[in-house]
Amino acid sequence: MNLIAPLLTPATTLLDVSFSSKKKLFEHAAEVFAKTHGLKAPDVFSSLFERERLGSTALGYGIAIPHGRIKGLQDAAGAFYRLSTPLEFDAPDNQPVSLCFVLLVPKDANEAHLQILGELAQLFGDESMRARMFEAASPSELIALVAAWSG
Repeated sequence: MNLIAPLLTPATTLLDVSFSSKKKLFEHAAEVFAKTHGLKAPDVFSSLFERERLGSTALGYGIAIPHGRIKGLQDAAGAFYRLSTPLEFDAPDNQPVSLCFVLLVPKDANEAHLQILGELAQLFGDESMRARMFEAASPSELIALVAAWSG
């Protein structure tokens, strides 16, 4: 079992959604984490937005992993987005983003946080996996795909 699959639920796996900007995506993610994890939406938004201001979290190949630290969060939390309209994300390869994994970690997380980010980079670096993520017909199918993956 990888470290990513346990972070996803049908409520945090959003397929074929569209946003007009990164800011709108972060606002939506903040609301999702408020509902699913009882976090304060403004705290989540601020954390994601401030981290993104330090530099783009886009990896290239249409992938981004926005992430932030949240005071009071006990364990890492994640949300997967498959965007129907790719978003400009200032990626190193100048490609817009279509697959996005929003990762939240506790304020003082370090090693586990880096392990999850490393696994996400490996997961999204797998070209055939990216293709299958676009083909997944439902959140549960995408979660099963991620659960079956081993880097």
